[in-house]
Amino acid sequence: MTSRTEQDELFTAHRPLVFTIAYEIIGSRADAEDIVQETYLRWAAVDASTVRDPRAYLATAATRVALNAVRAASRRREDYPGPWLPEPLVTDDDGPEHQLLLKEQLSYALSVVLQQATPEQRAVFMLHDVFTLPYDVVADAMGKTPTAVRQIAHRARTRINAAHHVATTPQRSAEVLEAFLAALATGDLRALIDGLAPDAVLLSDGGGKVVAARKPIIGAEPIAAFLLRVARTPVPQMRVDIGTLNGGPGVLIHAGARLELTLAIALDDRSRITGVYLVRNPDKLTRP
Repeated sequence: MTSRTEQDELFTAHRPLVFTIAYEIIGSRADAEDIVQETYLRWAAVDASTVRDPRAYLATAATRVALNAVRAASRRREDYPGPWLPEPLVTDDDGPEHQLLLKEQLSYALSVVLQQATPEQRAVFMLHDVFTLPYDVVADAMGKTPTAVRQIAHRARTRINAAHHVATTPQRSAEVLEAFLAALATGDLRALIDGLAPDAVLLSDGGGKVVAARKPIIGAEPIAAFLLRVARTPVPQMRVDIGTLNGGPGVLIHAGARLELTLAIALDDRSRITGVYLVRNPDKLTRP
């Protein structure tokens, strides 16, 4: 029989996987942490020596808990003022668990696309396409047949492709962000427009608590004009940095010690910005 210490060590080793599945399904750090705790309690209640594949077991348990929790979260979003964006994951922690989490974490842009899919599509995409669990394991986690799960996976991929999501390197994303920030700092409207795809979309999440665009802004020129207005808004003790946001480069704007805004981007295959995602809701900008 596996000792309690050994069982806890197994959970710790897979905790980044559990957290990432929970976060990508529900889009909230606090809710994801609650799901991690519930998954741990389920894990602690079993004899780990009887579990053939702890990784698959924990992924399955986390998915089931998250899908139950997401129903309540979805109801809260129905009355959300303006666009709802996933809570950005911002941390300065360089510990080993954090480094493991960064390896598991999807880009913020892909997290935004996933949140526009159904909870089942998010779950299947994470389990199969990200964590490479076989369809029969995914089917067991979802309580569906492998055939049904394959269909859900196909719809999830179709949605992601329709959003023109293109994977890019952190270095290239950082380079584009630096050029974009330089254009904002100098008020170079032409450079901003040139860096945006013609059909780019900007989403701004203020949660009804701070000023933010209540509707998506579409098109390079309207987005550039909006961002220049934001850049001209005075912020006391403002500090602008490119930091780590959901495992990749993102802009962090501080007002003194307080995180005021995060900005993440999506790029196309020509390194043009196709998506700009601003989070200003203070409830989503608290540090862990």
